[in-house]
Amino acid sequence: MSARLPVLAALLAVAAPALPAQTPAPVRPDTQLTLGQAARLAAVRSAPAQAALLRARQADARVTQRRADLLPNVTGAASDNTRTFNTATLGIDFPTGTNPVTGQPNPPVFDPNGQIMGPIQVLDLRARVAAPLLDLSAVERVRAARGQADATRADAGAQAEQAAAVAATSYLRVQRAEAQVENRRADSTLAAELVSIADQQLRAGTGVALDVTRARAQLAGTRAQLIAARNERDRTRLELLRALDLPLDAAIRLTDALTTLPVDETLPDDATAVSRALAQRPDLRAAERQVEAAQRQITAVRAEALPTVGAFADGGATGRTANHLLGTYTWGLQVSVPVFDGFRRGARVEETRAQADEAELRRRDLQAQAAVEVRGALLDLRGAREQLVAARERLQLAELEVSQARDRFRAGVAGNADVVTASQSLTGARTAYVDALSLYQSARVALARAQGAVTQLP
Repeated sequence: MSARLPVLAALLAVAAPALPAQTPAPVRPDTQLTLGQAARLAAVRSAPAQAALLRARQADARVTQRRADLLPNVTGAASDNTRTFNTATLGIDFPTGTNPVTGQPNPPVFDPNGQIMGPIQVLDLRARVAAPLLDLSAVERVRAARGQADATRADAGAQAEQAAAVAATSYLRVQRAEAQVENRRADSTLAAELVSIADQQLRAGTGVALDVTRARAQLAGTRAQLIAARNERDRTRLELLRALDLPLDAAIRLTDALTTLPVDETLPDDATAVSRALAQRPDLRAAERQVEAAQRQITAVRAEALPTVGAFADGGATGRTANHLLGTYTWGLQVSVPVFDGFRRGARVEETRAQADEAELRRRDLQAQAAVEVRGALLDLRGAREQLVAARERLQLAELEVSQARDRFRAGVAGNADVVTASQSLTGARTAYVDALSLYQSARVALARAQGAVTQLP
């Protein structure tokens, strides 16, 4: 039980799609995995699932960016500059007046043709605050960003389900390969027994050399098949480790086998299975959130035509030196009313409405696809169950045929040709039975995938 603790800790971290991206939990080399545990571990550790969670984090950050449009904006500035200017550019005519003593006009304050003044040094320290008081468009943009973030998190759940399905399929491939290795070992044991019987009969003078040659050829063939089966098993284990994002030399142990997995479960009716899929598939939730976000975006664009109200305040100190600064300020309210933008807003509304219609179309199509996948998986599951019954009966008959042919060969009333033929039939029956088991369990995973419940497998 202690060997499963790291996996159970990782399974607790498999969360709903709303969880932020996280560092996958470490897995000990001696970890034992059931089919369901492998699926849940892949939902946490696989690269596609992790990448989807990172995209969800990006979407959450965009919500914060949109929310900033509703919060005050504070800036500060400090400047120390020296400048000169032309008095003629002031646009002010200073009256000269008349000297009361002489009665003559006073000389002008500045040269009427302009003169250079300065350089003048100005030190300015200032802070500015601008705060929106009413901006319905910004409010709707925040809501649309939240909807998009919800859709992204739901998509992360869909990616986790997909990764779990890949891992579960890889798990079943390993179990099929393991079962084939055991079958080939059994074939090799039977072939070696036939060689021993043929040798004994040849030495006793009741057999012929042809029986020995035929038995040895059968043994060589089964050994070659055993080598190929072992190679296939090792390759499928590599694929499983890759699906689980584990080191390729990790010595995990798979506790489930094709013969121990359930094969007599009560299957739901089509309507119940489809209803469950529509209620819990994360990709359908993501599609629904996409539609909601697109509709929010339409409202946000339309709200741009409404007036906005904001407050602003600007305060600071200015002067020619730091020793003599005078405080100045500006504050007020601002109302902005959009009048005409060259029909740009109307075009954006049409564009966004088309995007919303497209999202709705994808949602309906995905619902129809989910129904097809569920019904197809149920058909495959029922067909696989019937094939499994037929394959089991064929295996029993093939075992009986080998037993009868071996008894005849051992008694010396027949050559081993019948035994070789029967053993070849047994090899095919064993392979067919393993294939039927694998097909049934693959159909179980496909049904769970169609219902969005791969991570709920036991």
